[in-house]
Amino acid sequence: QVQPAESGGGLVQAGGSLRLSCVGSGTIFGSNTVGWYRRAPGKERELVATISVGGGASNYTDSVKGRFTISRDNDRNAVYLQMSSLKPEDTGIYDCNVPAGGGIVRLPWGQGTQVTVSS
Repeated sequence: QVQPAESGGGLVQAGGSLRLSCVGSGTIFGSNTVGWYRRAPGKERELVATISVGGGASNYTDSVKGRFTISRDNDRNAVYLQMSSLKPEDTGIYDCNVPAGGGIVRLPWGQGTQVTVSS
């Protein structure tokens, strides 16, 4: 399986917005729940949002609820993360992958995309 490719990060002021994109390939990416993860400086990687294979169910970690929206386009093998009302604590490297439970993922990690929110 090939690692997903993330893009869309950048430098933004607090209160701003960004839209991240993740393009995957293969049957694992297209047939499973996909999640967006965040690696903040000095912290463990955390799962911030997930979306079911059909797109009908999504979940968010408490710190991003009401500000982030995850979506997917299965025709393009793509998953997106719309981030609004960004805060400095949202700074980090964002990756996407297929969660398998217990912190395990099913695909190799890509390079991620850097999001930096200035105060």
